[in-house]
Amino acid sequence: MIDRPDRLQAIHQVFENLPVVALLGPRQCGKTTLARTFASERSGTEYFDLEHTVDRSRLDNPMLALQDLDGVVIIDEIQRRPELFEVLRVLVDRPDNSTQFLVLGSAAPRLVKGAAETLAGRIGFVDLSGFNLGEVGSDQKTRLWSRGGFPRSFLARGDTASLAWRNDFIRTFLERDIPQLGITVPAETLRRFWTMLAHYHGGVWNAAEFARSLGTAEATARRYLDLLSGAYMIRQLQPWHANIKKRQVKSPKIYVRDSGLVHALLTVENHKQLLAHPKLGASWEGFIVEQIIAATSSRDIYFWRTQAGAELDLLLFTGGRAVGYEIKYADAPRTTKSMRIALADLDLHHLFVVYPGQKTYPLDDRITCLSAMDFAEKL
Repeated sequence: MIDRPDRLQAIHQVFENLPVVALLGPRQCGKTTLARTFASERSGTEYFDLEHTVDRSRLDNPMLALQDLDGVVIIDEIQRRPELFEVLRVLVDRPDNSTQFLVLGSAAPRLVKGAAETLAGRIGFVDLSGFNLGEVGSDQKTRLWSRGGFPRSFLARGDTASLAWRNDFIRTFLERDIPQLGITVPAETLRRFWTMLAHYHGGVWNAAEFARSLGTAEATARRYLDLLSGAYMIRQLQPWHANIKKRQVKSPKIYVRDSGLVHALLTVENHKQLLAHPKLGASWEGFIVEQIIAATSSRDIYFWRTQAGAELDLLLFTGGRAVGYEIKYADAPRTTKSMRIALADLDLHHLFVVYPGQKTYPLDDRITCLSAMDFAEKL
């Protein structure tokens, strides 16, 4: 098992101020394992898994089942019983309440909306994705990139077993998980759309193009995109609109969030095949984007691109300063005109060029070539 101390600490920090924590992330990303690890550090924990018939029956009368419990109560797959949020509000509002609730879910829009509305001021959110470089170590960079961060995929005995797990995950997600959320899109239609997104990985969203390919309306294509985004399968990276006199791209960039799923959808079986694939650079870009987001835990992240062609892969605001990231799959990246334009137009404090090499070195006063081997330590 791989330790995830940062996410455990995030749960502890929220519980210092609020009685309910929602741990959110895609299925099979390790939420249950993390919750059980948290429970092992606390005495008097009670666990309910709403995918198990017995636990669902135990909560048929939730007030009766929960009102006398103390310590930490963990409720897994809570999106199956969203009415429980109203019960939790009543319980945590009791004058003598000492019970804390850790709820786990994988259907973000529905879960977050219900929790935020019903438990306003009582609940905090902790996001969880698959493993990241900070957790597995930079020496596992190639394996993590190739297989993705889902624990069972990353820890599989070999590439064949890892790919088989990812293909099974995709099928189960489309055929079982999506219908359980009350979504009636045919599995084959959604798989086709998801595969199209994998081929479009790292590109700017074009609803009209996807609609033509699917033979649907633009609104339908947009609904499919939002559906997969809400289920943590797709990331829509929003554009930054700087106040400059240049026409700027206003549509989001699209990434399949887990690099292993990108490769499965593209039928890339191993790292050797990936190195010869035309989406190599886009795959590397998406992988590093997710690593930066995981390392910084920031929501204030964008990309920037002008109609004239100047662009920045990632723009992050931290401590009141703008920091830029260019992501290059190259042996020795160099400064470019686009980097200079981004430095000037966006008034960047610094620009990092993330590449897969071994050494970190300066390219200029405000530009550093950042090795993926140093990545976790430098961010």
